[in-house]
Amino acid sequence: MPAPGVPVIRNVNWGGLKTLYVKEVRRFFKVQLQTIWAPAMSQLLLMVVFTTALGGRGSVAVGSATIPFAAFIAPGLIVMGMLNNAFANSSFSLLVGKIQGTIVDYLMPPLSTAELLAALVGGAMTRAFCVGFTVWLAMLLFLGSAAIPANPMVAILFGLLGSALLAFLGVLTSIWGEKFDHAAAVTNFVIAPLTLLSGTFYSVDRLAPAFQAVSHANPFFYVISGFRYGFLGVSDGYLPVWAGALIVLALNIVLGLVCYRLLKSGWKLKN
Repeated sequence: MPAPGVPVIRNVNWGGLKTLYVKEVRRFFKVQLQTIWAPAMSQLLLMVVFTTALGGRGSVAVGSATIPFAAFIAPGLIVMGMLNNAFANSSFSLLVGKIQGTIVDYLMPPLSTAELLAALVGGAMTRAFCVGFTVWLAMLLFLGSAAIPANPMVAILFGLLGSALLAFLGVLTSIWGEKFDHAAAVTNFVIAPLTLLSGTFYSVDRLAPAFQAVSHANPFFYVISGFRYGFLGVSDGYLPVWAGALIVLALNIVLGLVCYRLLKSGWKLKN
């Protein structure tokens, strides 16, 4: 036993952080048919529908390159599945605790605010990468070598940045929301439109200048464009890929600080 007055846990409670992270991961793995395999099937069906019904034999001009339509939308579908599932995971944790009255299980353990936030975001990012890897395997079977990334480290970087962005948004939603309808409203009226209107199924280079400006104001555009660059080696938009990464990183920092302050204050959690 430590001497009186000597803290048992110094600096970071690695044991508690690991326990909460594993708990978050096990929660979605217990229903993996719904949380991993179903999203992968949905993205694969979108690929089949769009390539066969709308553009199976066409191509898309991206910058100075011409990319087959299927190869163009595949990275967008992969990262779209990652973004949606990162949000779904983190927006569920605290919200279900408030609804079921088990929020004390998150607030009472000897975890700092940063440790609690890190475990919630880490669990959501893990689910995002599980879904992304599963969708990528399906795309690999569908497209063959066209689904192999040209710059895998860039794809991983934007996958990390994008899934963290949506994980923070999910934590904010779970702090603010009081019932599942609130989380569904954010999904339907914020996340889904921003994801679908971010260049997943089209190149923003082909839009009118006014609509290009609107697309460049959408942070999801930089995630999808950078992720696509990791696969194809080309990206649409007038900003360099590294500039897009900095923009998404800055948004992650801002959202992370907002989440930290709200969790620390206990807003809508401790009353």
